[in-house]
Amino acid sequence: MAYDNNKSFDDKRNTESIFSKRIKAGKRRTYFFDVRETRGSDYFITITESKKRFNDDGYDRHKMFIYKEDFNKFLVALTETVDYVKTELMPDFDFDAFNHEDSEEGREYSSEVATIAVEAAAPVADVAPVESDDSGMDAWKI
Repeated sequence: MAYDNNKSFDDKRNTESIFSKRIKAGKRRTYFFDVRETRGSDYFITITESKKRFNDDGYDRHKMFIYKEDFNKFLVALTETVDYVKTELMPDFDFDAFNHEDSEEGREYSSEVATIAVEAAAPVADVAPVESDDSGMDAWKI
């Protein structure tokens, strides 16, 4: 039986990536960073973690959506979090030891990536912190 794809062009556009970057992380885990387009010709990023299951041939996938109005805040928070682990929790650990040749891209990952992220985040360092509600949880835009 043939599969009929009855999706409209707009529906197909929302499922296809305009840009995609894959990062293999060990033997069972892969991260995908994809840029997608909305019906209103706007763009957002999806970050997908895909993990191979132990008991069968399937994969578990977890996905995050990051919208343009949150790009700068997300980058600042991610950079601050990684920097905290590197400088405060594990200052003697050699994070560069994990840089390796990406077999698909033929490129080597280096600490330059972190430098670029920090420089990109620098102009928005004065972003006001997200306010917490009474429960102590940060207010996140959905």
